[in-house]
Amino acid sequence: MIESYFKSQDKNFTLLNEDVFEVLPNFEFEFDMVFADPPYFLSNDGQTIKNGKITSVNKGKWDKSHGFEELNKFNKKWLSLVRDKMKPNATIWISGTSHNIFSIGQILTELGFKILNLITWEKTNPPPNFSCRYFTHSTEQVIWARKEAKVPHYFNYELMKQLNDGKQMKDVWRLPAVAQWEKSCKKHPTQKPLSLLTRLILASTEKGAWILDPFTGSSTTGIAANLLERKFLGIDKELEYLVISKARKQEIENIDIAQKYKSKIQGFHDGNELDLFLVQEPQIEYMINDIKGIANTCTS
Repeated sequence: MIESYFKSQDKNFTLLNEDVFEVLPNFEFEFDMVFADPPYFLSNDGQTIKNGKITSVNKGKWDKSHGFEELNKFNKKWLSLVRDKMKPNATIWISGTSHNIFSIGQILTELGFKILNLITWEKTNPPPNFSCRYFTHSTEQVIWARKEAKVPHYFNYELMKQLNDGKQMKDVWRLPAVAQWEKSCKKHPTQKPLSLLTRLILASTEKGAWILDPFTGSSTTGIAANLLERKFLGIDKELEYLVISKARKQEIENIDIAQKYKSKIQGFHDGNELDLFLVQEPQIEYMINDIKGIANTCTS
């Protein structure tokens, strides 16, 4: 039995203070969707500009590069474990930059995943390039892949089209980076914005789906999942970030705060469009054995 660091009263938000390599093999549950923001391994003692000030690019020991071979080994190990915990029709989203995204794409193919899209997230407010010897780094990539090449995946094509003014949504998304209001409980150094996680969750899951984040950090995935009436399990071995995650979940248990945050999420025509969609969206009906599976795996 795995002891959870935190499990919310509504049972929709669970955190494990564990090493993903050690805890996932002990799981007896399959997820509908995975979002992973693994280390980019770009902490190389360089400098960048943040909020108008020169600052180090270093994020922590967990983000230090140990060479390309170690990068490939790391990605293959965690992707293999995660794949085993995905439903046959599940999909996975993985964020990255040039530091790690090529390795991940290669490993996904080796393991039998089918790559569906390479989303380019164009940040509306990127920091300038400090050296003035390169173009400004204004994008990150998110690979979308399904577990099985021949098993159809869920895609809410009509909603994505609606959000794009009746036209097919392209694979370039122009969304802001993390806003100040998303840092109310402090922030993770590689925190992703709710606007990005909201879009990819809505695109690839139905209401009631179970979502896994194996490198959860401050759990933007979980906050977006719960605001969208999905269920969440996050894993991280860094306790300081799980403290933030717990505080963020407790914050949105206040209905007024949750509603305010939903209205601030970018990518919709107005502050009510998301709520209107959620009211009309059907919900997955889980078998009782599925529900017991996650409950029995993670004790509070």
